Amino acid sequence: MKENLILASLYQRKSVRVYTEEPVSTEDTQAILQAAMQAPTAGNMMLYSILQITAPNIKQQLSELCDHQPMIARAPLVLVFIADYHRWQTRFRAAVEGETRTLGMGDLLLAVSDTLIAAQNAVVAAESLNLGSCYIGDVTENFEQMKPLLRLPEETAPVALLCIGHPTEQQKSRKKPDRFAKEMIVFENTYPEDISSLAAQIEPAEGILNFYKRKFASDFSHEMNRSAEKIYENWKATCDSNGTE
Repeated sequence: MKENLILASLYQRKSVRVYTEEPVSTEDTQAILQAAMQAPTAGNMMLYSILQITAPNIKQQLSELCDHQPMIARAPLVLVFIADYHRWQTRFRAAVEGETRTLGMGDLLLAVSDTLIAAQNAVVAAESLNLGSCYIGDVTENFEQMKPLLRLPEETAPVALLCIGHPTEQQKSRKKPDRFAKEMIVFENTYPEDISSLAAQIEPAEGILNFYKRKFASDFSHEMNRSAEKIYENWKATCDSNGTE
């Protein structure tokens, strides 16, 4: 059977957090951005915008706001993916003379889905170009500071940040973490009534406790949830003031 290069790339891809000083070429950058824009999208609305961060001071501030991760400041290519209904609402208001339907949680979720699908296309494209990438979900933290830093208009929300660059030799040789067995993830027709036996296979009890403290109960997790609530409050309040039910 002929090797499937796309499947092989998906299996090989892992998060890369350390890069050489070699810049990402303009040609490769444009290829990644164009690939992102070919992603599936709800109604061909493309409910996202992509910020290519080139200013060192903004990259530095992002590295601090995103849970203090210096790799963001050092990454050759930084892309911030923004859920964006502002572009369409601007056109809608012009078309209906200022009155539009109020945006809701469904609109936000749809825009977030569009945004993440585009981001994943960028990740796959980067891997095909032998470039390493890493998702930074912490871009949803510290919304009150993130919004003016990126000059985000209303009806937008930061969803994901991608660091991209040429991986170091150590990163190339580092083993990709194992994924769960398919039986733990894929079910037929309906969700299983009792997930406890499958869930018990995730990690030994002591490992689960450490994971809980490091991820689920961590300061950054609390901040992410607080900011997510602020993002939606901002999204909804602005739409309420500009539109009608």
